[in-house]
Amino acid sequence: MPDSASSPPLVALVAYNGLCTFEFGIATEVFGLERPEMGDGWYRFVICAAEPGPLQAGGGFRLLADGGLDLFEHATTIVIPGWRGADEAVPDALCAALRAAHARGARIMSLCSGIFVLAAAGLLDGRRATTHWRYGAQVAARYPAIRLEPDVLYVDEGDVLTSAGSAAGIDLCLHVVRRDFGAAAANMVARRLVVPPHRDGGQAQYVESPVPSAHESSRLSPLIGRMRARLIEPQTIAMLAAEAGMSERTFLRRFKAATGNTPGEWLLAERLNRAKALLEETRQPVDAVANACGFGSAAALRHHFRARMGVSPASYRARFRRV
Repeated sequence: MPDSASSPPLVALVAYNGLCTFEFGIATEVFGLERPEMGDGWYRFVICAAEPGPLQAGGGFRLLADGGLDLFEHATTIVIPGWRGADEAVPDALCAALRAAHARGARIMSLCSGIFVLAAAGLLDGRRATTHWRYGAQVAARYPAIRLEPDVLYVDEGDVLTSAGSAAGIDLCLHVVRRDFGAAAANMVARRLVVPPHRDGGQAQYVESPVPSAHESSRLSPLIGRMRARLIEPQTIAMLAAEAGMSERTFLRRFKAATGNTPGEWLLAERLNRAKALLEETRQPVDAVANACGFGSAAALRHHFRARMGVSPASYRARFRRV
């Protein structure tokens, strides 16, 4: 822990109209509550208004801040909760205050869509960062200088930190506590929150399977249905092209145009989706799930599952099982 003889670290949480209440609440819960069990060196906490108040947050409630952006002057950490909209401009005054605080040595962190504020301030140029998977494409297109890592729960670049969607803010805040006060303190806060002190994997395990686009032709539509019905069987390009009545080259081109994937990639995604459903809805052993989905072995399922989802099948089942 920091030396209790020195001034405890000051966390400044930014507030603005339309702020995302969940992320705001996460930061308040982790950094803003009194924790006498942590000793005298625990965080001090202030709420800084980015615009005149009272401010109305998402959900309709209003709040009064402790002060304005001048409170950044003594902050050791500044937290940006989810921004009010991907297409909402970030006030110049907020950007300037963040740049000045960063230049003074403050640590700046964003939760979820708060990345738009840090990006607008130019604090992420040339750096790694992450955000909610829904905003990844917008961030990449609008701020190409950011090295976006869309599949992780948070990114720590030392003096600038970003979290993925919503609840991943808890992971980042606990990571900051771990950095500042050690693992025992982070574990204690996590226990109070009734959450794991560290989660395995990334966002991929939480992303819904995309709805497939309309098939390019009437010949491919029934074939794709048959492919899905026989996932446990080998399905070669030659066999599939013959079923579609096309040359292999034409089949590959039209299949990619219709689904966005090669046949192999499509089959792998479908097998993983089937495996996820079985892990959630049944108690079948992992090797039985692997055979039922066409992987052939539990080792193959574990390899592809970890590569795509960021967690093992067993970890996924523990988190999402419905029975």
